[in-house]
Amino acid sequence: MNPAAREEAGAHYGWRDWLSQRITAVVMALYTLLVLGVVMWHGGLDYAVWKALFASHAFRLATFLFVVSLLLHAWVGVRNILMDYVKPTALRLTLQVGVICMLIAYAGWTIEILWGSA
Repeated sequence: MNPAAREEAGAHYGWRDWLSQRITAVVMALYTLLVLGVVMWHGGLDYAVWKALFASHAFRLATFLFVVSLLLHAWVGVRNILMDYVKPTALRLTLQVGVICMLIAYAGWTIEILWGSA
């Protein structure tokens, strides 16, 4: 396949995708370890501990970074699946736009949950 065809087909994402998947996975793993550490430190997780955790702006920010990492991780995976298996360009782009809209909505919902009025 010539380089111009590779660019057109989206084959230039390989290294960037690989790196973003690893970085987002590390962020998600670190957050998971943080939550597990909190659970172990407090001997469990009840409503009072949960409420105290989310009263902290630092924990809210860590949670937001986790969710953004999760959304980016999901986007790379879904986009690659769509590029590999959905051959009609119009359908693939429509599905990709739909996925992007959903992921943006999830990010907005996360912001509302973390910093919205309760």
